[in-house]
Amino acid sequence: MPSGRIVVAGASMAGLRAAEQLRAAGWSGAITLVGEEPHMPYNRPPLSKEVLAGKAPFDSLAFRPRAEVSDAEWRLGTKVVAARLADRTVSLDDGSTLPYDGLVVATGMRPRRLTCPGPVPGRHTVRTLADARGLREALTRPGARVVVVGAGFIGCEVAATAVALGAAEVTVVDPLPLPMLGPLGDLLAGALLKRHRERGVRFALGTGVSGFTGEDRVTGVVLADGTVLPAEVVVESVGSIANTEWLDGNGLDLTDGVLTDGMLRAGGLPEVVAVGDVARFPNPRYDGVPRRVEHWSIPTDTAKHAARTLLSRLAGTEEPPASFAPLPTFWSDQHEFRLQSFGAPALGKDDVRVLDGDPDGDVLVGYHAHGRLVGVVALGGRAAAAAAARYRAELIEQPALTA
Repeated sequence: MPSGRIVVAGASMAGLRAAEQLRAAGWSGAITLVGEEPHMPYNRPPLSKEVLAGKAPFDSLAFRPRAEVSDAEWRLGTKVVAARLADRTVSLDDGSTLPYDGLVVATGMRPRRLTCPGPVPGRHTVRTLADARGLREALTRPGARVVVVGAGFIGCEVAATAVALGAAEVTVVDPLPLPMLGPLGDLLAGALLKRHRERGVRFALGTGVSGFTGEDRVTGVVLADGTVLPAEVVVESVGSIANTEWLDGNGLDLTDGVLTDGMLRAGGLPEVVAVGDVARFPNPRYDGVPRRVEHWSIPTDTAKHAARTLLSRLAGTEEPPASFAPLPTFWSDQHEFRLQSFGAPALGKDDVRVLDGDPDGDVLVGYHAHGRLVGVVALGGRAAAAAAARYRAELIEQPALTA
C-alpha cells in the first residue's frame, strides 16, 4: 500500500469509523481528521434522551477509538472551509491548507432553523453536546412551558423527555396530521400519537409556526392561525441541512448532501468518497434513487465500503467493491416504549399490514411494495423489538425492487 495522506473532513462518528476502516483495509499512511467541535467523537442519539434527562454524563458517550488509529492526527475545534479537488487540497478556518492523496467527506449535517420573526433566546436545537446541556438547563427550571416544533424523531424524543423532567406543559407542533408520519405511515403514527397524549404531551397538528412573541427572549409561539402557545422553552426540530458549502465550486451535485455513485465516490472522483449522513447514495436493494440516510448504522456501513473504494484507487488496483446496498435500521426510545425498524418502511406505506400484536399494545407492522416485504417496524417493549429483528435476514435476502 503506497504512503501519503488521507484527509477526513469531519471528526464525528462517521469520520472516526472512516479512519478505523481505512486502517483495517490496509492504509498505513497518514490520516488527518478535521472536526469543528472541540470534542473527540461521541454518540449522538442519547443527547435527546439520556443526556437531556441527566442520566448519562459525557464520558459515557465518547467513543473509544481503536488502537489502529492511535497515530492519526486530530485537528479538533477546526473547520474545513473550502476545497480544491482538482489540486487535492482543503483549506481550514485557521488559515492552513492540507494536501491529500485521498479525501473522505464526513462533515455531516446541522439542524435547520426557523426563519420566523421574533426573539432567538429561548429557542434550542439538539445536535451537539453543548446543545443538550443548554436545553437541559432550560427544561429543569421550575414551571417550564415547552413547545417542540417538529414531530419527527428528535421532536418526539425531546417531548417525552421534557414530560419526564416535569415540565409544566409540553406541546408538539407540526404541519402534518400525525407525528412521525413520514417514516411510519398512518397506522403506527396514529398509535404513537395516542401513547404520547396518554402521557401528557399535547399536540397542535396540521399547522405551522408564523412567529415568536417576547422582547429579549421567547415567551410564546405564534401558530399559522394566530393562536399563541405560551412557552419559555422552544425546541426546533424541523429537519437538517447537509454541511457541504465548503465543497462549492468543484462541480459536485450538492443539492441535498453529496451525491455519490454506488461505490460512494463523490462526483465519480476516485480519490474522493463521502460517508455518513452527508452522503446521498443510491441503494440497489430498493429503487436505486439516491438518498441521504440519517440512521445511526449508516456511518459505520458507509465507512467500511468507502474505505475499500478509496484504497482500491490509491493502491492502483482499480477494483473497487461492489455497489453499496445497506439494510437501513433505526430505533427511537420515547417514554418507556421503543420504535425499532429494519428495512425501508417509507417505500411501503401504501401496503401496511399488522404482522403481530395490536396497535393499542405491542405491535409489529410490515410494509410492502411490489408485493413483497420492504420494511418492518415494532412499537412497544423489548419483545416487540426482538420480533422485528427476526425479519432482518428475510429483508436482506429479498431481491431488488424494480424501479
